[in-house]
Amino acid sequence: MTTIKPDDLIESVADALQYISYYHPMDYIRALGAAYEAEQGPAAKDAIAQILTNSRMCAEGHRPICQDTGIVTVFVKWGQECRLDGDRSLQEVVDEGVRRAYNHPENRLRASIVADPAFSRKNTKDNTPSVLNVEMVPGHHVEVIVAAKGGGSENKSKFAMLNPSDSIVDWVLEMIPKMGAGWCPPGMLGIGIGGTAEKAMTLAKESLMGDIDMAQLKARGPENDVERLRIEIFDKVNALGIGAQGLGGLATILDVKIETWPTHAASKPVAMIPNCAATRHAHFTLDGSGPAYLEPPSLDEWPKVEWTPSKEAIRVDLDSLTPEIVASWQPGDRLLLNGKMLTGRDAAHKRIQDMLARGEPLPVEFKGRVIYYVGPVDPVRDEVVGPAGPTTATRMDKFTDMMLEQGLLAMVGKAERGPVAIDSIRRHKSAYLMAVGGAAYLVSRAIKASRVVGFADLGMEAIYEFEVKDMPVTVAVDAEGTSVHHTGPLVWREKIAKERLLENA
Repeated sequence: MTTIKPDDLIESVADALQYISYYHPMDYIRALGAAYEAEQGPAAKDAIAQILTNSRMCAEGHRPICQDTGIVTVFVKWGQECRLDGDRSLQEVVDEGVRRAYNHPENRLRASIVADPAFSRKNTKDNTPSVLNVEMVPGHHVEVIVAAKGGGSENKSKFAMLNPSDSIVDWVLEMIPKMGAGWCPPGMLGIGIGGTAEKAMTLAKESLMGDIDMAQLKARGPENDVERLRIEIFDKVNALGIGAQGLGGLATILDVKIETWPTHAASKPVAMIPNCAATRHAHFTLDGSGPAYLEPPSLDEWPKVEWTPSKEAIRVDLDSLTPEIVASWQPGDRLLLNGKMLTGRDAAHKRIQDMLARGEPLPVEFKGRVIYYVGPVDPVRDEVVGPAGPTTATRMDKFTDMMLEQGLLAMVGKAERGPVAIDSIRRHKSAYLMAVGGAAYLVSRAIKASRVVGFADLGMEAIYEFEVKDMPVTVAVDAEGTSVHHTGPLVWREKIAKERLLENA
């Protein structure tokens, strides 16, 4: 009988979560580097360059790849010849590891978990509890996988009970455009097929823990039906032309993983979960001899990609911004923002809505300002702010008209805007600017000052005033309501189709 000491498991979980907060899996970096070399879309290539540059900066500085440091999911294969020492449950022990990781003084991670999810949604302050999956297996050791899954990608999860005769490929191709770009492509698709509804979802999530090997698979050729299905979905999804950050391009996904389980004869449950540009997972084994520590990767393994602002980028002074300047921006223009901007996301927008309904004065004046949808990581050492990448903008769509009526000139977030927001932007002659999801540390370097100016009790969801210097963004929706997330993929879908016709001619 092998005895697993709780402190060994706690230390191993904490170490692994710190590790994945600043080290991408190297299989992802290699695949993303290859996608960068192959990418032909200028906007998509620029976005991938930002993600790769951010990744290396995080590896060097030991700071989070993304400001959304995720909900922790843990998969445990517990050897049946092992026992957990002490009187704490496995959930309690794992959660203590999570708590220590997220409160690490040298690399504090953002606490995003809220209890009482249907009502008060009060933050637990330490990112616990984790989502724990346990399987008892033969053996004298314990295998553990820890992952940190961002809300933007998790929110795009899809599930369907298909008829047995329905096409899985057709369903995936129907779902992908509906997912938009809030999951921060390019990433991976995890697909679970079979079992019951909850089993299919678990299969999909667990499949994302595997290495990216699509290039190797295509080089050797498929050996079974699942591998053929992986390749078919991979090729057809990338042919949609969605591209990095939804801007249009060749690389929407880097791999497709599929796990299956027997199911009822009348059923065909299919789940799909995307992994974002902040792909984070690590694997370790405990055998009773002490904690497991992960070996840092060599920085030489990162592609030699150093993002710098485009020569065509337009510098914008936020402190003297006017409606006329906003109206002059064209879809796809790259801007470098300078000056003071406000921040705000879900909780702040909801509180603003409630205050306006009660006729109460707001804590800040929004007229003539720009707002950034962000919930930053707490700063450490001499930082002004921790990693501060954009959050998914569509969550603020229902508040857009309200905010623009306060005189707001522009908004900054990630991914596309929905029809309601685009219509409001067009009517108010405002604009929506897109920052790259997955480049949070890079963006934070552009923030030179930060102070809370409203709703301090909301923590990372408070309203801050940032002073920025050359913060990179792209005009995603202009004052006329033209969205690059609509036009870009259409252009690239057509280009890819023409190229494939020529290849097959």
